[in-house]
Amino acid sequence: MTYRVYTNPILPGFHPDPSIIRVEDDYYMVNSTFQYFPAIVISHSRDLVHWRYIGHAITRNEDINLLDLPDSYGIWAPDISYVNGMYYIFATLRLAGSGRANIMMKSVRPEGPYSSPVVINTMGIDPSHFVDDDGTRYMVYGSKGAQIVKLNKDSTAAVEEPVHLWEGTGRIAPEGPHIIKKDGYYYIILAEGGTEYGHCITAARSKSLYGPYEASPFDPVHTQSDRQAQIQRAGHGKLVQTQHGEWWIVHLGGRPLGGGYCTLGRETYLEPVQWTKDGWFTVNEGNGPSLIQRAPNLNEVVYSEPELDEFAGKSLPLHWQFVRNPEAANWSLTERPSHIRIWTSDGELDSIRARNILLRRERHHHYTASMKLEFQPKHNGEQAGLVCYYDSRCYISLSSIYDQGLKLKLEENRAQVRSCLAVKDIVHKGALFLKVVVNAERRMFYYSLDLIEWYEIGRVDNALFLSDEGTLEKKSFTGTMVGFYALHGGSGRRIPADIDWFLYQTIDH
Repeated sequence: MTYRVYTNPILPGFHPDPSIIRVEDDYYMVNSTFQYFPAIVISHSRDLVHWRYIGHAITRNEDINLLDLPDSYGIWAPDISYVNGMYYIFATLRLAGSGRANIMMKSVRPEGPYSSPVVINTMGIDPSHFVDDDGTRYMVYGSKGAQIVKLNKDSTAAVEEPVHLWEGTGRIAPEGPHIIKKDGYYYIILAEGGTEYGHCITAARSKSLYGPYEASPFDPVHTQSDRQAQIQRAGHGKLVQTQHGEWWIVHLGGRPLGGGYCTLGRETYLEPVQWTKDGWFTVNEGNGPSLIQRAPNLNEVVYSEPELDEFAGKSLPLHWQFVRNPEAANWSLTERPSHIRIWTSDGELDSIRARNILLRRERHHHYTASMKLEFQPKHNGEQAGLVCYYDSRCYISLSSIYDQGLKLKLEENRAQVRSCLAVKDIVHKGALFLKVVVNAERRMFYYSLDLIEWYEIGRVDNALFLSDEGTLEKKSFTGTMVGFYALHGGSGRRIPADIDWFLYQTIDH
């Protein structure tokens, strides 16, 4: 007998904290976006394996202010649900210091537009929506385990004090709770063990919503116990049942390079779920994350992954995101047709004040990205170009810059240590073509004046610092992205940088 298989991850690259629902024959998923805007990416699938972006939950600057938030703050662990014709998205807005707010948005369409966020409470993190059989609505969230609070009939406000349900199994950082009800039992699915190596999923059940809860005999129901395996950090998941009765779980994980550096960030994985005769569940029969797995019993619907962006549409393609809120006047798809124009603005790449950085997720360990840039700097510091960006603490940039004359400059910021790697005088007033070739931990940077001959300007043999682990900071939760930027570098001038196209292609290896 033959059957289809798939390869994990199902959403490669920076796609942590997945939450999933099924509505009839369609599946929808949301992922954390932290300091990036638009916020909360929404994806759609028909077969649980192939996904495409369909929107974002927060698309208006006035609905969220990310400008003053440190790297890896902002939107944490969103959850999507569907109740009586309405889609709900809950999430944590993690603020500077210890501030936080659990927020909710809703829409009659999965792709949006969604309502402006309302704050449910300011305690704990990682809220999710649970509706009991009688229609009573609740928000479950992480605070020393799983907490629950009853909501009003439209899920816009808490109406009772929270109740602590389950503390977890004793591992660190119990968070990311979800509740499902099946065959008379309430099941809590919890993330534990922190987001690093040793992350896991645990479960407990009770005949009563408010407990007491009994921990699963299979806990942790999913984790990676082999430190040499290709998939690590497996945890934070949510179950879904197909229209044919199969159960699956989506969860986060990472594919480390060089002994433990996840340059692609935490990605989304899919595993089958089995139910025992006495009502407990296991994930992949307790074998941990799988690289290759039998596909769900669903009709395959494949979506192509975009490679070439020519910026000819009326809106920015959904796979592009700004670092924090953009200023509307500083970018345009119409000022120069079939180009994206970004205007130089304040801030440096190593500052959270920099707003003119546009990026797409790196989704492969082996790829090449190239772009066509037209930019005419004339004052020292003015720059635009290509950037491989983890956050303001870790990046590599190849820029056209004015520094006592027009130059190409390759720079890195390695855990807040900035270095100039190469610089070259350029006597050329036309378009420049910039390229990076990524082979695992090595990155090679090139330029061309005619798109025929390419010249290497420099390389970084060990770019593993572009990762959660490489920042040397505890709160590092995103993933490396690639794109372009434009900054005035202290000149104060507002001049345009025009990008005609951007090409992202995988490399066979």
